[in-house]
Amino acid sequence: MKTALSAALAAQGYDTLTQVQEAVTAPELAEADLLVSAQTGSGKTVGFGLAIAPTLLGDDEAFGRSGAPLGLVIAPTRELAMQVRRELTWLYREAGAYLASCVGGMDQRDERRALERGTHIVVATPGRLRDHIERGAIDLSAIRAVVLDEADEMLDMGFREDLEFILSSVPEDRRTLLFSATVPPAIAKMAKNFQRDSVRIKTVAEATQHADIDYHALSVMPRDAEKAIINVLRYHEAPNAIVFANTRAMVARLTARLSNRGLNVVSLSGELSQSERTNALQAMRDGRAQICVATDVAARGIDLPKLDLVVHAELPSNHETLLHRSGRTGRAGRKGVSALIVPPSAYKKAQRLLSWAKVQADWGPAPSAEAVLARDSERMMADPAWSEPVSEGEAGPVAELVDRFGAEQLAAAYLRLYRGQHSAPEELGEVTQSGPRPTRDFGPSVWFSISGGREAGAEVRRIMPMLCKAGNITKDEIGAIRIQDTETFVEIAERALEGFIKALDGRMEIETGSELTRLDKPPVLQGGKPGFKGKPRHEKKPHRGQGGPRDGKPKWDKPRGDKPKWGGKARDEKSRFEKPSKPKSSPTNWDDEAAPRKKKPKGQPKGGAPKHRGPREDRHEGAVSERKPRHKPEGKPGQKATEKPKGPPPPKGKPNSKKNKARAAAAKAEKSGKGGNAVPRRTKG
Repeated sequence: MKTALSAALAAQGYDTLTQVQEAVTAPELAEADLLVSAQTGSGKTVGFGLAIAPTLLGDDEAFGRSGAPLGLVIAPTRELAMQVRRELTWLYREAGAYLASCVGGMDQRDERRALERGTHIVVATPGRLRDHIERGAIDLSAIRAVVLDEADEMLDMGFREDLEFILSSVPEDRRTLLFSATVPPAIAKMAKNFQRDSVRIKTVAEATQHADIDYHALSVMPRDAEKAIINVLRYHEAPNAIVFANTRAMVARLTARLSNRGLNVVSLSGELSQSERTNALQAMRDGRAQICVATDVAARGIDLPKLDLVVHAELPSNHETLLHRSGRTGRAGRKGVSALIVPPSAYKKAQRLLSWAKVQADWGPAPSAEAVLARDSERMMADPAWSEPVSEGEAGPVAELVDRFGAEQLAAAYLRLYRGQHSAPEELGEVTQSGPRPTRDFGPSVWFSISGGREAGAEVRRIMPMLCKAGNITKDEIGAIRIQDTETFVEIAERALEGFIKALDGRMEIETGSELTRLDKPPVLQGGKPGFKGKPRHEKKPHRGQGGPRDGKPKWDKPRGDKPKWGGKARDEKSRFEKPSKPKSSPTNWDDEAAPRKKKPKGQPKGGAPKHRGPREDRHEGAVSERKPRHKPEGKPGQKATEKPKGPPPPKGKPNSKKNKARAAAAKAEKSGKGGNAVPRRTKG
């Protein structure tokens, strides 16, 4: 390690390196590309600063004259980029490095001027850096090392194309270091495309719970979620605390709620400007604010030195986010607390997140108002002011107070003044269930067989209440219910067996026709495996309509009048599957059979009438249809198609053309038997 870097670490108070810092600074990896996964708060910023130092400095102890940048660090958010710059500034101060930043929300003209003056290391966000590259404001020809910090977060935020553009713009012989909390397939693909034989480094701490963070899962009623957040903040009274929400709307709501309660709170979300975000973080650092309400993206990379409490007002979507949130605390040897606000509807989700994150949480209710007040009393009595002697300037007022008021009155006044400086805690409703329901130990049991199974329509939702009613037991005393094709097996707790048999009164049936048989040993279910449900895959499941009573066994169905509740008289097999046939056509003579329906010729229109566009003969003798032609009448040359032909309309019921007149005459002649099929000669007029 360079002498200048060793001096900087010693001045900062670094006695030993963290696990990830030792791994990335191994001598054999001095020129290798690295793919590093380490949990948040493991010191990876200083780690990659030490890792790229040999590449940037070479054999020199200090940097030379600044010009085109030698190193490039890319971070997903402005806050993280500024934090990385601060860390690298003190690390490379003794080596004489100049650092520049290119982040969104800052003045581009100032950034361009800093790049023109020359710099050794550039810390940037993807979008702003690509903008500088496209404008030709930055020269990347001398880049020796590129670091992608929080690479998985950058991909989640949609910076894939920007990163590919940037990595394609730097020299191919550079070192590429990817630091990521997790390594999903997208990160592995990027490493394969833009790294050369990268070395995978995975610290052991990634797979274990952070030793300096205590996880608490707090069960609350849905209406008390925000009140519980206030009580958690009041109970711990951390110098710095951060409350995570999933949406900007929730951030604004919680900020207003906490501010109204007299708490010093700031917010961080994507809708704030860069100056507002910077002022909020500065207020947290100098003590003007103690609570920060933020979204996941806005709080990415935040490093507050006295952050002792993280509150998850809303559960994150995955366990990686849970670890990132909680990793804001428990740094530099300080103890931290990560509290999850869990309403009943989120119990299972909280369990999954904690299980996937491989952390153990203490389940319990949120701090009550009494618990907060008791904690206030402990802090008040532990105040060092009780043991400090009375100074000369305080002697006069103290003597006056003692003379005017008694000891009890003085203590009451001090207590009121102390509590007046703090927000009053909230009253919380009683939680019926604290944490997920533990797995129930059913204990010894006895199996029974009930006649009738899947083919008779047996269902658990009907069997359960029948057993409870007939045997005078509760559902907690009923174990497994296994429905087979022709019978059903039920497990009854041995502790309830005597009362169950007594309630049956020797009938051994729970409904009419449903016989109950006690078994000497657990049944062998279908498939030959205990607990196997349904038929084996090679057997075809019967159609629902094929169920029903078999050999007098009950049919599990709804009651029908005076029939037994579990069935009734079964229809014969033929009547159950065949519907009564209806005659397709009614015969004219009811003694005769129905005449078969004639099939229409293919292509013939409905009604059997041929398609035509002009008038047709009516079914009545000698009558002509009055139906209008479908096409628009064609007039004389020069006449519009929409105009009606001039002249009086033809008389009603008479032919209106020579052709129709000929047809009418032929029909009349055919009827009288005189003309046959002869067509009369056409006459003029």
